[in-house]
Amino acid sequence: MAAATSARPRAGKPKKRQKQPLEYSILYTATLCLLAAGAVMVYSASSAESVLKNGDPAFFLKRYLMFGALGLIAMHLISRRGLQPARALTTVLLPVAFVLTLAVKLPHVGVSVNGATRWLGAGPVQFEPSELLKVALVLYSANLLAVRPALLGSVGTLCRPLLMVVGGACLILLAQPDMGTAMVVCFATFALLVAAGVKMRHLATILGVLAILALIFAIAEPYQRARLLSFLHPWNDAGKTGFQGVQAMIALGSGGFFGVGLGESVQKIFYLPEAHTDMILAIVGEELGVMGISALAALYGLIAYAGFRAAKLARDRYAKLLAAGITALILSQAALNFFAVLGMAPLTGVPLPFVSYGSSNLVVLLGAMGLLLNVAATGGAARRGRGRGRLQALAGDRDDEASRDRGRRHGGARGARARDRRRATG
Repeated sequence: MAAATSARPRAGKPKKRQKQPLEYSILYTATLCLLAAGAVMVYSASSAESVLKNGDPAFFLKRYLMFGALGLIAMHLISRRGLQPARALTTVLLPVAFVLTLAVKLPHVGVSVNGATRWLGAGPVQFEPSELLKVALVLYSANLLAVRPALLGSVGTLCRPLLMVVGGACLILLAQPDMGTAMVVCFATFALLVAAGVKMRHLATILGVLAILALIFAIAEPYQRARLLSFLHPWNDAGKTGFQGVQAMIALGSGGFFGVGLGESVQKIFYLPEAHTDMILAIVGEELGVMGISALAALYGLIAYAGFRAAKLARDRYAKLLAAGITALILSQAALNFFAVLGMAPLTGVPLPFVSYGSSNLVVLLGAMGLLLNVAATGGAARRGRGRGRLQALAGDRDDEASRDRGRRHGGARGARARDRRRATG
């Protein structure tokens, strides 16, 4: 009786909370750190402009915190719901994203800012459909490559269901014009193809065609041609086309190794355009120096490590491809922003993920991070301790590995019986 009583669980004793995998913890912590850095730097970069234009130095900070809170709620809800709701909604989400992105070009519908028409809405509430489109394309591509792996056999089989859809989306984005988001979509799709196991010669063909098309568009479109020439020779027209790049260089050069101090930037006061959005990294470099930029780069490096490792450890092919695609989407956007601000690539207007001010980008990327967290929590825990594997081997899943384990066990048992028979006859 005493033994039975001791074996019975104590009433009211709380259950231990299941420990999350390392990949989940890294992704969650890095995201929160980037959001904290973004809140500080958005306030620092926008306070002077906000005082003169809105009478409130914390105007953009309040909006950043509001949309960041909405994004965090979406991230937590999506991370707990699992991948099936997102997978089921893909067939609806993709056409809706296409329609909304096309709608910005309609008269009296789209909102133009700095010569680009990319937004829907009125007044302070605006939405950029291209942010939703790029995540919808990752969901569509991951599902298609997971369900129909035979498409990887040749470039021709890939073209109609995948490359034509992605190419059509890029043409719509280029018409806005939004070459930066089109490049992010191309890089994320390319990373998905690599993860899915497309042959190198097919990847080289696709990459060559994309490079030629990008060069033709950059030369043919006056807006993009001016950006390309200003990138190559920014000081030749430092007062017009090269103004933003030159001011970013001055900010970075002024910061040095440790920076001039938080809040002490000079370039943010009407010298550097878009200081709290696309060019916030320049303000980070001026106020916090190389150390601040390196800290941000390290946080994105942690996301890269944990995201791709979660893809490797995921349970099935769809989860693997989705995790690889979302990780590549975040990293390609961050890399484009870094290269543009540091003068290593043309300015494309791509915001820095989780750091730059931008309501649509912030909420949508946090929602995508929720999907990545779900893969890291459910897929990574199931595969822990099974050894390392190549990222390209994403076609394998738990069933394949289980069958191989059973084969090894049965093979070992047959070998043991054969050895016993030999000993008995010997």
